[in-house]
Amino acid sequence: MIEMFDERIVATGRLPLLGFFVAFLITFVLTRVNVRLIRSDARWWFRNVTAGDLHIHHVVFGVVLMLAGGIGSLAVPDAYTGLNVSAAVVFGMGSALVLDEFALILHLSDVYWTEKGRASVDAVFVAIAVTGLLLLGIRPLGYEGIAPDPGTGILTRVYVASLVVNLVFAVLTLLKGKIWTGLIGLFVPALLIVGAIRVARPGSPWARWRYAPDSRRYQRAVRREKQVRRPLIRGKIWVQEFIAGRHDLIPPELLQRRAEAADRARRRRLERAERRAAARLAAGAERRAERRAARRAERRSATRDGSRRGAVVPSRIPGGAASRMRARAAARQARDARTGDDFPPGFRPGGRLPPAPPREPAAPQPDDPP
Repeated sequence: MIEMFDERIVATGRLPLLGFFVAFLITFVLTRVNVRLIRSDARWWFRNVTAGDLHIHHVVFGVVLMLAGGIGSLAVPDAYTGLNVSAAVVFGMGSALVLDEFALILHLSDVYWTEKGRASVDAVFVAIAVTGLLLLGIRPLGYEGIAPDPGTGILTRVYVASLVVNLVFAVLTLLKGKIWTGLIGLFVPALLIVGAIRVARPGSPWARWRYAPDSRRYQRAVRREKQVRRPLIRGKIWVQEFIAGRHDLIPPELLQRRAEAADRARRRRLERAERRAAARLAAGAERRAERRAARRAERRSATRDGSRRGAVVPSRIPGGAASRMRARAAARQARDARTGDDFPPGFRPGGRLPPAPPREPAAPQPDDPP
């Protein structure tokens, strides 16, 4: 085992790449364990790193580590293998932290636990696959054993031609929506040929450009998507959630749309309430105006009929008091009409009789005896 390690890793100069690969794997696993425990709100575990109200994502620490590891690998001479391995380890740790929040960088939004957050796991899996193939000694965009020939140049031309063909097939496969086939095909060119020949996925750019909605190719692409791709995608999602946790939170933009819809509904309710209150105020003002007009008309009518004796014209008197005063005036008028001239002038019905005037003595008659 040690001899194989020395022969395939150390002797071929892949020791820094191995350090990067191991550090990348360990850092990704520990990061996912950490964030899942934080999400479950375990009391005995750490909490999110914050500075006041600011949540500092671990992509920040990843960028710092990648910068330190990259500069260190460039600054250390090739002869210092240990330092090169250390720089590769630091770079691998930073790369894992950055790719674990690849979806945040892609969408510029905190979509870590949403459906869009699965893009981070896809990016990590791609990095692991590419690094693993490089560790196995498989070179991208070329065949193993083919190298430039400084003599005749035939092998050089063959290598360049194969490189161009592989690049064309890789671009065509990616345009057809087959990401994994295109990436792995960079190391296994036979997959690029298969991906370039087969029909594209329904939502890919190639399908939008080349397939009509009612064409046979588009129908075949939809049928193959349902029969082959969907089961594979469900299996991939199961593996991702087993390793990285469930991405089941509501996306922030959907929450924003829901909040905006609730705010619009609240404003509509307030506007309806204000319109109803204004309508009630207008109706009340109209009723009050009608009552005032009726009272003014009643006062004018009473003024025209005020020539009667004892008539009372209510002026600025509340409605109930005016009615009582009119009733009393009508009663007095009725008593005056019944009595007529039976009482002397100045007599008020219901009052006392005025005192009788003094009587003068009668003059003596001539026939009266002295």
